[in-house]
Amino acid sequence: MALSNLPVGITDGEYLERLTRLRAVLGDRKIDAFLLGATESLRYMTGLGWHMSERFLGAIVTATDLVYIVPGFERSRVESLPHLPGEIRVWQEEDSSSALIASFLPAGGLLAIDDAVPLFVFNSLRHEIPAGQLVDGGPILRDQRRRKSAAEIALIQHAMALTWEVQRRAHAHIRPGLAASDLARFIDAQHRALGAPDGSSFCIVSFGTATALPHGADGEQIYATGDVVLVDTGCRVHGYHSDLTRTYVMEEPTAEFARIWAIEREAQQAVFEAATIGVPCGRLDDAARAVLVRHGLGPDYDLPGLPHRAGHGLGLEIHEEPYIVRGNDLSLAPGMCFSNEPMIVVPERFGIRLEDHIYMAADGPHWFTTPATGPTTPFG
Repeated sequence: MALSNLPVGITDGEYLERLTRLRAVLGDRKIDAFLLGATESLRYMTGLGWHMSERFLGAIVTATDLVYIVPGFERSRVESLPHLPGEIRVWQEEDSSSALIASFLPAGGLLAIDDAVPLFVFNSLRHEIPAGQLVDGGPILRDQRRRKSAAEIALIQHAMALTWEVQRRAHAHIRPGLAASDLARFIDAQHRALGAPDGSSFCIVSFGTATALPHGADGEQIYATGDVVLVDTGCRVHGYHSDLTRTYVMEEPTAEFARIWAIEREAQQAVFEAATIGVPCGRLDDAARAVLVRHGLGPDYDLPGLPHRAGHGLGLEIHEEPYIVRGNDLSLAPGMCFSNEPMIVVPERFGIRLEDHIYMAADGPHWFTTPATGPTTPFG
């Protein structure tokens, strides 16, 4: 049975508000138009989700207009998909989509470009528009997208609750002889059953020493009694991601596993407590590493210890700003959402990643999901 109370998707009113904010920036910077590719920023601004391919599809935003740039044979498909109303201009197979894009610029005008478009699109545009008129639009998009609205946070919260329940069911499903691939298929089926129409957006299942590889091992694994279990998975709800990791054992843990698990949880809590409005993102990564060093792990990226950043932003992309990484001076602000996952790797033995996500409100950090409570109690 699907989880109840699915939040509505992003409304046309919110898309229009996003375009209004974008146009205000364009006006302030004297930029004449913004080009969106078939990226998550196109979905963010217009609601149109599209796969990237060798044929350009996207949109031009000007001070007054929203115009979709579409391959001619794809027009009927675009018209059938949810998107903010706007003019559709098509280009045919022998045409240059870049020439069509250039036609929207006044002489000497500036075009900001979605920095997630492929290099071949940018190179084609340079044949039609002088390089001095092309502006990196990535910082403009990131500045807007990294602070989530209440509607976005509600969608992420729903997706997280769904995946939390899937993780709980996966834990109950584990028994000796279970293949990692079978557990991944079970997780996908449970995501679908609970209301994620596309199932798992990703799924990492690791047993035993494979848990020491942060993104999993190639080949099949079979669960055996006493193995460490790491499950990292998520889904999408109206385009917004969930992402949740639990690491545990099904039987009484060894003293070393219990010790490292407790350090991991302490480091995760330190990240949460360091997350206050106005604090640089890098300070949260520092807080996690300080815990590890106090317990004789690390330092820096040395192993046993934390081999990667302590977290990443989440929204329409599974990894986006803000990044919780050493040296990041970006200040935390209300609406930012990010993972808290200061994984500890003990090479060739096991890895422990406890991943929950945080959203920042005016009064500070809030968990999307309740953290694990013990090495055999991943769900309290």
